[in-house]
Amino acid sequence: MKRGLLIPAALLAAVLAFCLWNGAAMASHTARWQAQLEEAGRLGRAGDWEGAAAAIRDSRTDWEERQTYLRVVANHDALDGAEAMYRRAQSFAESREGSELQAELAGLRAQLRALSGMEELSLGNVL
Repeated sequence: MKRGLLIPAALLAAVLAFCLWNGAAMASHTARWQAQLEEAGRLGRAGDWEGAAAAIRDSRTDWEERQTYLRVVANHDALDGAEAMYRRAQSFAESREGSELQAELAGLRAQLRALSGMEELSLGNVL
């Protein structure tokens, strides 16, 4: 390879490596948050409102601990939407509104899937 192409090729390889790592990290984080929210939904369906509220609170704390990273790599509108959904889900759990809680948790899990999908290295995301 010509010497003049070595630096651009190395930069391109570094960007590709970061994209692959970011996609894997985002998939891992969102899978964990979705599992936490599944557990909150299960607890809510079982009538354990305190447990459901605690599970949502724990998931939201985990979510908030990753905000610096997320604000750098992800779409801010999607993050803001998920944050609002976390707040509504917490409120529904605390007020023991079962059907609203389940609907909000389903929406939040879908929002997290979409967030992860936005960070995947795919032809659709590149184009």
